[in-house]
Amino acid sequence: MFIGIDAVEIERFSTWHMKHYQSLRRIFSERELEYILNVPTKSAERFAVRFAAKEALLKVCSQLGLSVPFLSLTHASEVILLPYPFFSIDWQQLSLVQPEYVFSVSLTHTKTMAIACVSAVPAILPR
Repeated sequence: MFIGIDAVEIERFSTWHMKHYQSLRRIFSERELEYILNVPTKSAERFAVRFAAKEALLKVCSQLGLSVPFLSLTHASEVILLPYPFFSIDWQQLSLVQPEYVFSVSLTHTKTMAIACVSAVPAILPR
């Protein structure tokens, strides 16, 4: 198992809802942006926790020996919330062979901090 953790201050993202949509699309998927911007009073914490998740994902990828530029990884990855939080990653877009791992994510925040933990576990567990 591989684990990556990241924490960011929510205040950093307080004005991100005013950024150009195309700039935000470099980091977040359309589905993520729809969810983030759906409740304006929660957009900063939602931006922050997903950004932390993508930073944590980058740390896991580096542990797996995958050299991926941050913006390429953010554009090719998406936090999916249902039925449980996990990452959907477009490995073809990254020109990489999909590793045989499932990437789970845990998201949390306080009033000031957003924290994400990403784990990569083998897709097929040994018997």
